[in-house]
Amino acid sequence: MDLSQALTQAIEHERNIRDHYANASRQTEDPHGKRIFAILAREEQGHLEHLESRLAEWQTTGAVTAAEVPTLLPPPSQLAEAAQKAAAAPRPATPPGSGFPELEFLKEALELERTTSAFYQRMVAGLEPRHRPLFDRFLDIEDGHVTLVQAEIDALVGHGHWFDFMEFSLEL
Repeated sequence: MDLSQALTQAIEHERNIRDHYANASRQTEDPHGKRIFAILAREEQGHLEHLESRLAEWQTTGAVTAAEVPTLLPPPSQLAEAAQKAAAAPRPATPPGSGFPELEFLKEALELERTTSAFYQRMVAGLEPRHRPLFDRFLDIEDGHVTLVQAEIDALVGHGHWFDFMEFSLEL
């Protein structure tokens, strides 16, 4: 895959995810859900703008620099620490069947994020080594998105897990 194709395809992936999150934010009534989807839509918009700027630079100059990819996510160490605190904090129980539109949006988002993660893995593996740094950071970011969306699903359906930490013990 050449760089122009890679950037064009990445832009399409990011646009689809951004549109999904923006739509979910508009249609969700739950304030927490609205906020989460709005943040994720802004996150994807930042990725989209970054990729579009790289494509424009490539088309204009025939070269592209590996600029830092913007993200609203904290570093993985902070994310893990926040997950542990969230797992220990009491939260109100979610009534069964609540969050239906949010849950459906989250399930779709999880599939989109997983597909995008796989896409970036294939892309990085198939690009010339000199162009791989343009997309390496997306591998970490998209994996973080998968983790966040899965944590939201787990919290909404009450699996007893938050960021893969068990919230209660079944041992006596």
